[in-house]
Amino acid sequence: MRKLLLDSHALFWFIDGDARLSNAARGAIEAADCTVYVSAVTAWEIASKFRLGKWPKALALANDLASIMSALGFEPLPISLEHARHAGILQKSHRDPFDRMLAAQAEIEGIPLVTADPAFRYFKVRTFW
Repeated sequence: MRKLLLDSHALFWFIDGDARLSNAARGAIEAADCTVYVSAVTAWEIASKFRLGKWPKALALANDLASIMSALGFEPLPISLEHARHAGILQKSHRDPFDRMLAAQAEIEGIPLVTADPAFRYFKVRTFW
């Protein structure tokens, strides 16, 4: 069974049908043998970006992410104390707290991160695009 963790933009692009999501990523997310995880930090990031007007099209995700995930069969990935500790000690100078948490979760859980963000190449994280 394959596992994937979605970066916020990958989740948004998947749901929105956005062509910026690679065909390989879309196919992997849709595969029957794949468990797709969405981090609690993604809910925080989407709600924050919607509130700030950076993602106005993310209204449905900001208001009802849990129901949308359930309908898609996606699994929540809570933030553990170990995830938080690890995100805090990551040595890379990347300052985005959302990215740091996703990197920590992907590394600790051993799950590839579906992302187009080149910032993750500086972490010890397997990415998929």
